[in-house]
Amino acid sequence: MPKSLIARAAMVLIVVAPSSALQAHMDGAGLGRPATEAEIRAWNIDVSPDGAGLPPGQGGVQQGRQVYAAKCARCHGPTGTEGPYDVLVGGQGSLRTSKPVKTIGSYWPYATTLYDYLRRAMPLDAPQSLAPDEIYALVAWLLHRNGIVPEEAVMNERTLPAVPMPNRQGFVPDPRPDIAPP
Repeated sequence: MPKSLIARAAMVLIVVAPSSALQAHMDGAGLGRPATEAEIRAWNIDVSPDGAGLPPGQGGVQQGRQVYAAKCARCHGPTGTEGPYDVLVGGQGSLRTSKPVKTIGSYWPYATTLYDYLRRAMPLDAPQSLAPDEIYALVAWLLHRNGIVPEEAVMNERTLPAVPMPNRQGFVPDPRPDIAPP
């Protein structure tokens, strides 16, 4: 068996091993340490559709326009419609066509998901670097660009979950009895 294949198989075994076995292996090899409670809390950045998990803060459309220009436009274009990466604006009414355009305004069912995604993954070259106020502002600007909120909108932990997204009813509930609805 080639060495690279053996190494890959060993990595798979380590990744799928139970945590106690993995910890015993790490202790014996002198590698790693268990995460502290503070480290785990720092990574607990889940935001639910109802807004649970949103931090304090706020941001408006004008501030969001500035943050977007500085940190997002290089990948998504000056207005969110150009790319070179994902188009963020437009696509309303296209989901039932032969060429659906999945954007924030046409596809996403919850505005809180946008906050959660931006907080976790953007900007691509510096994920988790945006402050809560910057994220709220970006969300406000992107929702405004998609015609969902007015230019005077201010997003925060109370207003964001209340935003009615155009495709909110476009998803089929999971019929499995062990899965709770959002």
